[in-house]
Amino acid sequence: MNKHGLCALWFAFVVVAACGGGESERSIPGLQAVPVAKAPEGACVAPSASMPDFLDRIGCREDFVQLSAAPLDATIPGARSMKVILDQADGDKLYFQNTTKFPVHYKFASMALSGNGKPVVPPLSSFNQTEYYSPDRRFILAAVTYYDQAKVWTLELAPYDTANAAMQTKLFAAVKAATYFGTDLVIHPTSDTAEATAATLPPEVPFLVNEILFTGIDYQPLNIATSYGRLRFVKEADLHKTYLSFRDIVVLDRVPNDIATVVGIITQDFQTPLSHLNVLSQNRRTPNMSLRGAVTNPALTALKDKWVKLEVGAFAYTIVEVPVAEADAWWETNKPAAVGVPRMDLTVTALKNIEDLVPNDGSLPLREAIKTAIPSYGGKAAHFSSLKHIPGLPVPRAFGIPVFYYQQHLDQNGISAKIAAMLADPLFKSDPATRDKQLTAIRADIIKGKVDPAFEAALFAKLKTEFPRTRMKFRSSTNAEDLEGFTGAGLYESYAGQVEDPDRPVLRALKSTWASVWLFRAFEEREYRSIDHKSVGMAILCSVSFVDEEANGVALTANPFDTSGLEPAFYVNVQKGETSVVLPGSKTTTDELIYHYYSPGQPAVYLAHSSLVGSGKTVITREQMFELGGALDKVHEYFRPAYGTAAGFYAMDVEFKFDDMGSGKTPTVWIKQARPHPGRGQ
Repeated sequence: MNKHGLCALWFAFVVVAACGGGESERSIPGLQAVPVAKAPEGACVAPSASMPDFLDRIGCREDFVQLSAAPLDATIPGARSMKVILDQADGDKLYFQNTTKFPVHYKFASMALSGNGKPVVPPLSSFNQTEYYSPDRRFILAAVTYYDQAKVWTLELAPYDTANAAMQTKLFAAVKAATYFGTDLVIHPTSDTAEATAATLPPEVPFLVNEILFTGIDYQPLNIATSYGRLRFVKEADLHKTYLSFRDIVVLDRVPNDIATVVGIITQDFQTPLSHLNVLSQNRRTPNMSLRGAVTNPALTALKDKWVKLEVGAFAYTIVEVPVAEADAWWETNKPAAVGVPRMDLTVTALKNIEDLVPNDGSLPLREAIKTAIPSYGGKAAHFSSLKHIPGLPVPRAFGIPVFYYQQHLDQNGISAKIAAMLADPLFKSDPATRDKQLTAIRADIIKGKVDPAFEAALFAKLKTEFPRTRMKFRSSTNAEDLEGFTGAGLYESYAGQVEDPDRPVLRALKSTWASVWLFRAFEEREYRSIDHKSVGMAILCSVSFVDEEANGVALTANPFDTSGLEPAFYVNVQKGETSVVLPGSKTTTDELIYHYYSPGQPAVYLAHSSLVGSGKTVITREQMFELGGALDKVHEYFRPAYGTAAGFYAMDVEFKFDDMGSGKTPTVWIKQARPHPGRGQ
């Protein structure tokens, strides 16, 4: 067995990766390379395995190990972290607290530093307001974190802490003098605002920006899970001509735009948590990880084309060869349960304005109201309809085309019979090349087929009357997507059309969207989830198209890197213009950040920056970020009664745009989709 252990104890507040920010150019020197720790250990202060409540200095690694604590979760593994408090009301006395026993600063301060001749520590709400934001605070709070992969010691303040350069310099000097690794210590700013403060530190206080720290990280767990499968090595450029099985675990040189259904993914390039690959992995509950040098890693290459067990953990991964019989037995026990999709309702024929799809009269709880619309108008349109009911939320105009017309088109053009024959063909079932060829033929038949004249007349009348001279997006909305526990993200396609625009014919857009039900990737995903293909139908969410948006993005309305709930925030991926966030080019990066909307100062912790904007710039401004945060908050709270009542992680997966919608004014945020996030691999 190859065990790649990553000892990982973590500071609960820290979110690590490439950080930056602000719409103006940054000029922060920082360090140009990770300073590898080299200080020798001294004499230990704490008796062996004594687990003291605190120490006033750290003399050896065992002292640090005893006082550091495992994180609940984090963006990157391989760290140990220990909380630090400097008490300015007691002669700048320094405390390295037992972070296992006291996981937050307040718990230790209120127990050990309150009363008995010391000032009384106030309640938590007052403590947070003063000790993180007040210039007259009693305490300076931070954490010492050792990054095992990067081999670096850092001093880190919370992303939203407003401690000025003088406070940070005082704390840094105290910690440096009281630790055996003090000569290796650097300040690590954990947000864009913290980086700005770091730029004002005196020369004797070194700091390390996140971009540099990130280069020292080799392993990134994206979806924590275990699978058995055949290990395949495939180049991203060859995926389009390579047939993969959903019993395969694939090793890739780059992060692809899309991939067939597989039971495990290892990419050499790092991913983002909202990458298309990771959304699919979460939906499938299959392991997904990134590993630098994966395609030449001896532990992996030795197992090429063999049956293996892959276990992706929060701080380590293991991979070991297994007999095929063991892999088969595991599959029979663990193959995903069949997804039951809502039965198509073919009695509804109305082209309804989107706000009328989901009842909003209080007659049904929201969750049940959404379910009433899915059989006729699909999951995407049903959730979009609910967005229209949120007061003050900017949502583009739209209407729904029920699934009736999709089924009518198949029946009238003889395609239903062809689909039945295809699904019954043994060669279609057994051979992926045959399957791909026949699915392509079905899509072509759908696009060539003639649309029912009465429906065509009704559709064009609505478009000309209610959406004149407007480009519309015909968006997929099947009854097998945006469901609880199964999003169907990225399976289907959407197309734009406009009346009297010969370059974007409406019927071509409509039929191409219908045809995407039978894409190879959609079929394979449904097969993996044991979905009855004949039960799936395509309704259409027809919405005003964004012709030339300033930015587009996806967001989670909760912080996926914090399971404790102590750090509420939004996770945001945003990109310039129309360039896809979830399906970018192989060399294209986005602005990826944690936005602490609920914290004073609302700092943004950037995990990565867009390759399409200038160095040191961000895709959207601070004002636009605040506007987006307000919209995400509305979405999160509106859907909470429907999806946020059970224990565990709750978030809505939201798509948004920044566009002026032809007004010529400053682009503003528009919410174009929201669906329940499938969770964190649970």
